[in-house]
Amino acid sequence: MSSTARVHWLGAGLSSGPGIRRLAAQGQPLTLWNRTVDKARQAIAGMQTSAQVRAYELPALKAALAKGDIVVSMLPAPMHPEIARVCLDAGAHLVTTSYISDAMRALDGEARAKGLCLINECGLDPGLDHMLAHKLVAEYRACKGYDPANRLSFRSYCGGFPKIENAFRYKFSWSPLGVLRALRSPARALKEGLVREVPRVWEAIERFTVEGPAGAESFEAYPNRDSMPYVGEYGFDAAWPLQTFVRGTLRLGGWSLAWQDIFAKVGALSDAELATLADELWRAHQYGEGEPDRVVLYVGLRATRHDGSVVFDRASVMDEAGTTERSAMGALVSLPATFAVDDVRAGRVGAGVHGAPSDAATIARWFAALAGSSADGGMRVREIGLA
Repeated sequence: MSSTARVHWLGAGLSSGPGIRRLAAQGQPLTLWNRTVDKARQAIAGMQTSAQVRAYELPALKAALAKGDIVVSMLPAPMHPEIARVCLDAGAHLVTTSYISDAMRALDGEARAKGLCLINECGLDPGLDHMLAHKLVAEYRACKGYDPANRLSFRSYCGGFPKIENAFRYKFSWSPLGVLRALRSPARALKEGLVREVPRVWEAIERFTVEGPAGAESFEAYPNRDSMPYVGEYGFDAAWPLQTFVRGTLRLGGWSLAWQDIFAKVGALSDAELATLADELWRAHQYGEGEPDRVVLYVGLRATRHDGSVVFDRASVMDEAGTTERSAMGALVSLPATFAVDDVRAGRVGAGVHGAPSDAATIARWFAALAGSSADGGMRVREIGLA
């Protein structure tokens, strides 16, 4: 593939800035598409770049795409299958940070036949969390205490919140509608060896402690979506005796108390009423200009023998604080998407529908690039526990 393929970046919200600026700094052809052109221009303000800026409309994107181009969509996930359709018709590749939907997965055969890459789940969560899970499972398999009979507990939690804590215990980086929809969506996870259905996730909140450089910090955690398909995806053998397997969301301590009025109403609202509530929350609790955020990602795996002795207990932790110049959430969501662009350009990705990379070499390369993207080298994974 040509290294000068044009990248079309869709969406210039708070989670896009660092990725846009990295691609713009590369000096290769780049077009930014956003509903409001001024916001897209702000993303590259002060840079010497030839990047183009255009108002986003799907027909305009369709007309502008050329064979071999790469589209990066930071737009809402329900829009991605339609965008993927446009990419396939134009002979272009697609990168998103969203979960692979059934509609997207159904395009795998056509993408393979046309030699095109439709890469998803390459942001923070989903994305970096998947990669750290694959890394931990590989390390467990290689450890001295590995035994297929060991009992396993796996937890993966991710959350974003304000660096300076507030009474609401949260702030929004993008429209609250997605958060509200997730709250009223049921979840499934494995607890105490049994698969448990969670119809209301706020009723499954538990305390979860993360060891940080300054000591232990207590968060609130709850399951998100259906964790069970990831047992196989992360490389767990079906015969391994799993005691806990949960992918979930992390919140600041006190969040459930601050949100109890929202929990009381969110399940009974119509879609229109939910959208109205989202608008109200956005006006009251969005990040201010230059307001720093914080992201914590925890992925841990513990293995014990039948006698209870621990043979493997390791966790990968990222705890990143934003600055007035760069959002931590924006960096951790958008920068991995640019690494996927690099891999597509370099021909490292096979045709078809893909999620986040799972091989050790690519995972190491992406995390090294992430650490190198920070002037102080701070965007690194901290390993805790023992092997």
